[in-house]
Amino acid sequence: MTVPRYLSTQPGGRLVYAFFISHWLLSVLFQSLFQHRYAAHKMYTMPKRTERVLHFLAFLVQGSSYLDPRAYAILHREHHAFSDTDRDPHTPWLHSNAAAMMWKTKKRYSDYAHRRVAPEPRFDGDVPEWPWLERFADSWPTRIGFGVAYSLFYLAFATHWWQIAFMLPFHFVLGPVHGAIVNWAGHKYGYQNFDNGDKSRNTLPFDFLTMGELFQNNHHKWGASPDFAARWFEIDPGWQVLRLLAAARIVTLRTPQRAAFLEPIRKAA
Repeated sequence: MTVPRYLSTQPGGRLVYAFFISHWLLSVLFQSLFQHRYAAHKMYTMPKRTERVLHFLAFLVQGSSYLDPRAYAILHREHHAFSDTDRDPHTPWLHSNAAAMMWKTKKRYSDYAHRRVAPEPRFDGDVPEWPWLERFADSWPTRIGFGVAYSLFYLAFATHWWQIAFMLPFHFVLGPVHGAIVNWAGHKYGYQNFDNGDKSRNTLPFDFLTMGELFQNNHHKWGASPDFAARWFEIDPGWQVLRLLAAARIVTLRTPQRAAFLEPIRKAA
């Protein structure tokens, strides 16, 4: 009896691992660059045509977990204004686990994305909007279509049963997974460079996992700074990509780098 390739226990599956890592990193990179640094904070500007290209690429990469830029921006602006208080849309300190936190976030996001609830005016506006794409991306046929494509890829190339059981499901919900990691770990685990009056933390000195988004303490101190790193040993990969786009004149940085860590002044003996 021939064992299907996706149930095989033989070594292999490099293509599956490459796809998983690439999808993870590209999804969180576009979320960081487009939904976060551009839609929520407007750290840079670009021509309308370039914005549409970046918007479409964000949809294509994020696939079944595409995030509406306007709803994302409103939630994120609220998060900064009410960080780690009872009005914060996703603080870990009011929930017993990350799943409960993200379920509350999901309902609030959905209300804003479908305009069932109007936010405070100060949190709305100046966001990229593309009604046709947002309707298409948010439709169930589109999200299911992406899910089917991911599944067919794994069925064709997976070499271990657990790749389908434990890796494939992440592709369906990468956006919420990234949000859970950033908002849970970034406000519970790590170190603080600044006293911001909240619980924000820098979880990783080199944030390879979420492209710089886990420098939450730095970002809450310097919300307009395009580089989320502040100390010499901190590396924000998202900023490295953004500065390349700026050097190529694809985008124009709107705000200067402001994040700076001042070492304590030592008094002379």
